[in-house]
This record gives sequence, C-alpha cells and structure tokens, in this order.
Amino acid sequence: MHSQKIHNKKLILPVLIFLAGCLALAAVLYHSYRTNLKQVRAVTELNATTYAERLQNDMNRGVAITDTLEEIVLSENGKIDNFQKVAGNLMTDFVQSIQVAPDGVVTDIYPEGGNEAGKIDLIHDESRGEICRYGRDKNIVTMQGPFDLKQGGRGIAIRNPVYLECPDGTSAFWGFTIVIIRVPEVFEKSVQALTQFGYDYCLTKTVSPLSDDTEVVSSSGNILKEPITFEFEFCGSTFGLEVMPTDGWNHGWNILPQLVLGISIILLLTGLTVIVLVVERHREILKKMAITDPLTGLLNRKGFDEQLKKMIQDDHCIHCVGAQMDIDDFKFINDMYGHVVGDAALKSLAQDMKDNFGVNAILCRNGGDEFSVILIGTTEKEAKSKIESFTLKPRHITYNGEEHPFYISLGYAEYPKDCDDVSELIRCADMALYAVKLHGKHSCSPYCSDYKIQNRSQLGFALQDVSKNLPGAFLIYIADPEDDRILFANRELIEFAGCKDFDDFLDYTGQRFKNLIHPDERDSVETSIWKQIDAKTSGNNDYVRFHFAKKDGTYLPVLDHGRIVENRYYGNVFYVLIMDCALVESYYDNKTGLETVPE
Repeated sequence: MHSQKIHNKKLILPVLIFLAGCLALAAVLYHSYRTNLKQVRAVTELNATTYAERLQNDMNRGVAITDTLEEIVLSENGKIDNFQKVAGNLMTDFVQSIQVAPDGVVTDIYPEGGNEAGKIDLIHDESRGEICRYGRDKNIVTMQGPFDLKQGGRGIAIRNPVYLECPDGTSAFWGFTIVIIRVPEVFEKSVQALTQFGYDYCLTKTVSPLSDDTEVVSSSGNILKEPITFEFEFCGSTFGLEVMPTDGWNHGWNILPQLVLGISIILLLTGLTVIVLVVERHREILKKMAITDPLTGLLNRKGFDEQLKKMIQDDHCIHCVGAQMDIDDFKFINDMYGHVVGDAALKSLAQDMKDNFGVNAILCRNGGDEFSVILIGTTEKEAKSKIESFTLKPRHITYNGEEHPFYISLGYAEYPKDCDDVSELIRCADMALYAVKLHGKHSCSPYCSDYKIQNRSQLGFALQDVSKNLPGAFLIYIADPEDDRILFANRELIEFAGCKDFDDFLDYTGQRFKNLIHPDERDSVETSIWKQIDAKTSGNNDYVRFHFAKKDGTYLPVLDHGRIVENRYYGNVFYVLIMDCALVESYYDNKTGLETVPE
C-alpha cells in the first residue's frame, strides 16, 4: 500500500509538468494575442480615420452641387434661368434629384418626371419643417435622412440655405438649393475599398442637429464586436464610423505555429518525464516480481527470506509466531476439477491470509499449495484463537456452477520458545503441519519437540505414490443409488475402459458408474451391492461380478471389490477395485463364495 502511494505521487509529476507547460504556453499565446490585437486595432484606427475622411469627401460632392446652385442664384440675383439644363449638367450617378426652393417652397426639380410630389412647402412641412427652419435660422447646410425613395432605394437630402444681400447691407433669406443623394451609392468607392481591405463597417448619423438619436446610413451588414469608432461632424449632424476586421481581431495572428511548437515542447518534456518514471517503475516492478508469487500476489520464498532477514535485523529479540499450511488433498482438487479451480482455491486462501493476518504479517506462498506466515510481535498464546478460527473457516470452490468445500491444515511455532533462531521457525511449523496431516487433516496444531522429521517423508510417500501405483483399476464414485456420479478413476481403469484420458472417460460414461455395467445387469448388480452394504458385512465391503462395458462396445467379466467410505467433500463414496475375472481366475481358486452374475 505504501509503495502504491509513492507510485501515485510519482505519477503526479508528469501531470504537473504538463499543466505547467500548458499554463506557460497559454501565457505566451495570450501575450502574443494581446500584442497582435494592439497592433491590429492601431492599424484599424488609422484606417477608420482615413476612410472617414473619404466618406466626408464623398458627401461633399453632394454639397458642392448645392454650392454651385447657390453661386448661380447669387450671380443672377435670385434667379436661375434654364434650371433644367443647369441641373442636368450637375447630375451624377449618385444624385437622385436636384431642387430649388425659393422661400422654402420647392418650385423646380430635376429630373421632373416622377418627382412632382416633391414640390412642397419645406418650412411648414410636418416632417421637414423643423430641420429646415433650423438650417434657415442658423444659415447652415443640413442633412436629413436616410429615407426611402419613391423610385426605390434610400436617399439623404442636403439643403443649403441661400441668403441675398439687401441694399441696406442686410441679408435676406432667399430659399434652399437642394440635392437628394442616394446611399450607399455616394459611398460606393469608399465602401468597396473598406471591404476589399478586409473590414466590416457601419456608418451612422444623428437624425438631425436637434436630436441625439442615431440612424444607420450604410453598413456591411455584419455584427461588429468591439469596433474602432471614429466620429466627425458634417452638415450639422454627428457621423460615427465603426470599423473592425472582417475575420475578427485575430486578423494576422496565426496561432497554429506557436501552438504546435509549444505543444511539441510540452509533450517532449512530459514524455521524457514519463519515460524516466516508467523506467524507474519497471525497475521497481521487476524487483517486486523477483520476490512475489505471480498467482497469489504474496511473497515468494526469496521475498519471504528477505523480509524475515530484515525483521531480524530490525529487532533480534522480537517475539513472533510462524505458521506453515497447505490445502488438504490439493492434488485431488486439481485432478478432479482442473487447475483453473485449483488456482482459484490458492488465490482464495491467499486473500483470506491477507484479510485475517493483516499488514503486519509476512505472508508467503512457498510453492504448490504450501503457504507460510510470520506473525510479528505476538506469542503462540495470543495468536492461537486467530489461527484456529482461520484454519476452520469454511472455504469453497466453484465447479460447473456448484460449490464444493475445501480445507486446510496448519502447523505453527513460536520464536524464541520453540527455536533459538528465527530461521528455524518455519521448519518447526512445518513439522507441526505434517503431524496434523498424519492425524486426520483439517486442523491446526502448535509445534511439539517430540515431533519426528521422518513423519514428513512417510506422508509424502503415501500421497505421491499410492494412487499411481495401486495394482488394479481403481474407481471412486458417490454412494447413492440415485446419484452414482464418478469422482475419480486411476490411469489403469481409464485404459481398461479403452479411453484416452479422464475427460474422455467421463464423456464416455456420462460420469455415471452404472453406465460401466452391462444394461441387462444394472438392476441386479446395484441390488447386490446395496444388499451387502446394508448387511454391514466384511466391514462395509461388497463383492460383485458383472460385465464391464468398454468404449469400443465390448464387454468383459470383472470382479467389483468395493468399500463405502465417508468423505468430507461428498459424504459417503465407494472406493472400488475392478479386476478382470479371467486374470483373477488364472491365479486364484474360483471358490470365493461370492455371488456371481451369469455371463
């Protein structure tokens, strides 16, 4: 757990480097963005000033027409002879109409066709009167609009008040020279230049010199965000020109090269850090693998010895209890259910060790189904109840959806009570373990100085060799007339049946003992077996002859010598020797006194 926490802390380092790099990159990009934005806005502001002047010049072309008419009126003492011809010479492509309004009343319009409705009294008109009177009284050129033209489009009226000099030296209001200009046609070249250079714009003006309300004169049609604004006065109105780059304020700022370079540097630094940590982690993993059992996650014997040595170095006088354990009949579990189930039993036991003995214990799998435990800082008396409850705890394995119990045996010893050297502790516990094995298994026992090491070799010999070398075909099946499931068959019986291996044998028999009996003999054989068992003769043994069904379809007469035995896993089971009758009769007198079944 401690090493895992250290590892997790190390993993934070590349994350921190990555985040720090991202923050630094963000700061650099932000500085670059602000610098570029400042430059772009400065250029845009300069352009806004330039284009505002051009727009003024465009509108001055309309004012110039009214000035020309004014000069004619003044030179002819209030008259304009041949107005239509004069106005026609003054017309341009952006002018909708040219008008004169003596005393404020429009009398002449060019072109006249379609514009007759424009001959009105400007001074007293509801919509035009106020601004016209203002221009007259202040003697200033005024603009009104934009407004919808009857001919289509929109226009602005420019009205120039004209004053004549009287004989007494005073000035008298003559009327207005007027030009109606079309928008945005009057700004066409200036607007095209704005758009061609990559700008969106919006030109506004106050409604009149008498109002602060604004109206749009011309626009690119796009929404402007944080535009540069330039204001100027023209013909009594306040104009505002708003400008911004069409592609936004990021114009000219290419983030991609900086971003790619920055990310590359960040990833390089992060990657180098990760590589260093991975190499270090692999070194730690390899070191751990060298001392760890891969199946259970416990220490292996090398790691166990190292931990034991370290414990002795830290405190030579510490009390501790060593335990040695294994799974009862583990070979039977592997042979019967397969190694996958056997591995599950080993892992289950290992997890129980972790849960029961805690982090202060040294836990080890020696190999196979043998496990060792060192309980640090405790005595045999203190550990006894925990060891006993751990040994007797119910444990199960699952095979084909069914749970089957398995059991352990355990021996334990105490240092320094039972040995002078901690290194001898497990040897003492091992002797106690095999004493348990010789006395029935599924139990635990402390070490006793009277234990003989020869007991271990005796037990080992029995477990390894008896089943393999038993003379004759040997079979184990459940002692239940309704469930005679086969649990075990030795190699000689499998070969006798004509099968390749145990799996082939189970497949052939359907895992039922009765399927090894000739179909015509099954009822009589089972009746004979149970009659003998119920009579409890010969120590619950039975003898019966029947024809053994081989896989190739042939039948051989055999002698069945069975014994009923109580098993902790399956209850009552039959241990059976199957002998070829021909072989038996060639060596023994056929006067057995046993009931025979006719062939």
